[in-house]
Amino acid sequence: MDDAYVSGDPDGLSPLLVRVRDAVARELHAQLAMRSDRIELADVPEIAYQVTLRVDGVITRR
Repeated sequence: MDDAYVSGDPDGLSPLLVRVRDAVARELHAQLAMRSDRIELADVPEIAYQVTLRVDGVITRR
């Protein structure tokens, strides 16, 4: 059983995964705002790169 379930976290996520989820959500929100709420298929690699940078920031700040 995952520690998150044992500690009673309602999301079932560890604190690190909660921070990763939040970082991904913030970046997707920012990308959608910059692109008028529409992501074109051609933009996916750049968006994935930006999301990766956000996740790296979360992981390296541990």
